[in-house]
Amino acid sequence: MYRNYNMNPRNNNVTDCFIRSLSCATGKSWDFTFNKISDMAQWNGTTMDNKDFILEYLDRNFKRMPKFYGTIGEASEYYDKDIILVTTPGHIVCCKYGNLYDTWDSSDRFVEFIWKVERD
Repeated sequence: MYRNYNMNPRNNNVTDCFIRSLSCATGKSWDFTFNKISDMAQWNGTTMDNKDFILEYLDRNFKRMPKFYGTIGEASEYYDKDIILVTTPGHIVCCKYGNLYDTWDSSDRFVEFIWKVERD
């Protein structure tokens, strides 16, 4: 089920899906997540929205799940006991316990990759 979610501290609706989804999945603030990812991207000489940077970050920090053939909504239902990060071409979203958290409903978009998030 879709839940409207925008952790941007100024409630701006901007292209911050990686920061927003990572903040939601880890329980860290948007500012903390932004600063951490920004520093890492700068260290790597890239930008925070570079797809290779994002995929590498996710692979280093979370367990990539087997290929899922279906939509984000279907993945959210399938992983209803978990917190997952789901990519689709040009977007990333956090799903927690069967709910999709984002500024817009992307539940009908097809899954590219899924990572399972283990929280402390």
